[in-house]
Amino acid sequence: MKKLVLVAALVAALDFFVTFASAADKKIVLIAGKISHGPGDHEFRAGTILLKKCLDGVPGIKAEAHFDGWPANDSAFDGADAVLIYADGGGGHPAMQGDHAKTIDALVKKGVGLGCAHYGVEVLKGESGEMMQRWIGGYYEHQFSVNPMWKPEFNSFPNHPITRGVKPFALVDEWYFNMRWRPDMQGVTPILVATPSDQVRKGPYVYPAGPYQHIVDASGRKETMMWAFERPDGGRGFGFTGGHKHVNWSNDNFRKVVLNALLWIAKAEVPANGVQSSVTPADIMQNLEVKKDPPTVNLTGKWNFAVETSAGSGSPAFNFIQAGNNLIGSYKGQLGEAELNGSVKGDEVKWTFHAELQSQSFTCTYKGKADGANAMKGTVTLGEYEGTWTAKR
Repeated sequence: MKKLVLVAALVAALDFFVTFASAADKKIVLIAGKISHGPGDHEFRAGTILLKKCLDGVPGIKAEAHFDGWPANDSAFDGADAVLIYADGGGGHPAMQGDHAKTIDALVKKGVGLGCAHYGVEVLKGESGEMMQRWIGGYYEHQFSVNPMWKPEFNSFPNHPITRGVKPFALVDEWYFNMRWRPDMQGVTPILVATPSDQVRKGPYVYPAGPYQHIVDASGRKETMMWAFERPDGGRGFGFTGGHKHVNWSNDNFRKVVLNALLWIAKAEVPANGVQSSVTPADIMQNLEVKKDPPTVNLTGKWNFAVETSAGSGSPAFNFIQAGNNLIGSYKGQLGEAELNGSVKGDEVKWTFHAELQSQSFTCTYKGKADGANAMKGTVTLGEYEGTWTAKR
């Protein structure tokens, strides 16, 4: 009899702990915007699926992905601890359609965390902007904020849970800056900060081209491309202005800072070394939207080159990762090692990287065409030298 009572007690205790563990899980709702832009840009669906895949590997986190700008039913928000909106913004921002703002506002008032990524940080000024300031601390305001395509160098980070395990990185993306903040940036902590060059400040911006005098006049000032926000009531939010180029999700640090932020706004413990995740080049190519004029070649993989220039010949190796029209990767050869950034349109390819030789820095530019699936050829400019190249995968 005593044994039966003990067994029953153990079963009851196990049920309790299972129920408790389940109740303790943090629910993160990921909202991907509708199809937008060209191949490899604004890949909200594919990016959201990647983030969910990464979050699925985090104990205690339950992630749900919803597409086309909003869940099919608002019951998706039941029990949510955090919400991410990765979508087009401005007048088409998902949170500002119909009665969606009331839904988000009610969630925020209950302490639910809110994150907005890339175009999703932009709303119309006025009531929508004021709501965003209450929800996430700031927003992109048309013709006050700017959206150049540039490569900020994130070399140092504040002591904050979102930055755990994040190492210095630099990627070309449409990094917005000069947000419209809450007064005195109350509750706002800059996370990703860099100093734009005067050339970046003068534009062109993606739209409108600029330049804006108030941006030019701020020469030398550090700018914030990602921030964390603690609301007066204890709720949390963040804004992340990167995410235009889908291929950038292949970068561990780019990905980690967003995954850490999602845990933080959900009030989950961020691991000491940040959220660990793995994304392969094949993962990057999955779930891309079918868009107009896709490239006719996929360069992803390792390529061996034969380069001939007026300064001599070389046999560098390139490793590419491609998503739609966008290309990133690495160079290894006589000029050392470097990260590259480029584009693919149809069968035409172009990429650049910076190198240093004998204390002189210069830009290397490769242009060419694919010749079938596993070969290509073209021209190269290495500083003041010019030449030709062929390559095979």
